[in-house]
Amino acid sequence: MGDTPLRHKPRSNKRRRDFDPAAKGALDGVRVIDLARLVAGNMLTKVLADHGAEVVKVEPPAGDSLRAWKVGGVETAWKTWCRNKRSTCMDLRNAEAIAVVKRLAATASLFVESFKPGTLEAMGLAPETLLALNPKLVIVRVSGWGQTGPYRHKGGFGTLVEGYSGFAAINGFEDREPVLPPMFMADAYAGLYGASAAMIALHHAERTGQGQVIDLSLFEPIFAVLEPQMANWRMMGTKKPRTGSRSTNTAPRNAYRTKDGGWLSLSTSTQAVFVRLMQSIGRAELVDDPRFRTNPDRLKHIEAIDGVIRDAIAAMTREEALAKFDRDGVTIGPIMDVEDIDADDYAAQREALIEVPDPEMPDGWLPMHGEVPRLSVTPGILRNAAPRLGQDNDALLVPLLGEAEVARLRASGVILHGETV
Repeated sequence: MGDTPLRHKPRSNKRRRDFDPAAKGALDGVRVIDLARLVAGNMLTKVLADHGAEVVKVEPPAGDSLRAWKVGGVETAWKTWCRNKRSTCMDLRNAEAIAVVKRLAATASLFVESFKPGTLEAMGLAPETLLALNPKLVIVRVSGWGQTGPYRHKGGFGTLVEGYSGFAAINGFEDREPVLPPMFMADAYAGLYGASAAMIALHHAERTGQGQVIDLSLFEPIFAVLEPQMANWRMMGTKKPRTGSRSTNTAPRNAYRTKDGGWLSLSTSTQAVFVRLMQSIGRAELVDDPRFRTNPDRLKHIEAIDGVIRDAIAAMTREEALAKFDRDGVTIGPIMDVEDIDADDYAAQREALIEVPDPEMPDGWLPMHGEVPRLSVTPGILRNAAPRLGQDNDALLVPLLGEAEVARLRASGVILHGETV
């Protein structure tokens, strides 16, 4: 099918939004200098930008590596993760460019980088140097394995961390290989943890005038969300098995296929839901069956109870099953793919999925996620589309350096515009 998927379901237009250059959010006045690349750093600064921070991407001549992730020739990853940001382009191998970065850092609240440990120091931008220029500066250092420890000099993409953290070992089916996530899970967790850490440190800096360094590895956030596995291991001496879509804590919980080939996800985390499920499928007598009377009983006889539910759901279409179970108060829902979500009223009305104008998209509209989290008084903003490489050079640097100096640095190849790189 290539890079342009066929759309078989109608899409709602309720979520269409436009950019408002005058929009202000709760973080208005917070300037972020962002030298990070790829997902984790951009996820972090996207959260801040969506809530009003001025995020200044300082990009090398080739641009942030995220720009290379194109689909159908369009920078879809860049467009969705880098909305609300600004871009300046410099040759960071040049000492004069580093001097400009220092000038920018002196005006900022937050500085974000994702180089291999030691690189920032080699560039002449060590934290000590930046803090001497701006004592209130919060510096976020994103790396695979952290700034300390025996792996600090190793490369660390999210894939390696997803394996090392213990996640892949519990993901998938027992009789098959461990499964790595098909998305940027470790990077996303790190970006979200990093945004929280940045706000904690900024609050401290505002109260005390003291900046600090945040050492954000990709490893620790994903390892942290796997709690309480380590305590369970120490307690019982057994490892959590790979159980597919089943749970080791509650039963039944699984993915079930319907008569028309659809899939449903079911969770019965309380006894009341299990009772309603059995009543709904006409098997109320199984509530008092000794094999299924309690959750621990059901976990021991999971194959038997799963078989009952699988057969009942297989006799219905997806829509029939959803309507029936919704009416009967059973916590079950559809397993959606991108085509389903593209046509989904819930995602549209909640503005979890929005569309913004984009001339590079086939229909002139770019779908992307809405602002997260949702705040009642200071909601997120849509200020501008993701910038072209070097788009904001003059707007950012002329007030800082003056027109003559910017012209000189441009002529000498220190500052570059997107169309010239």
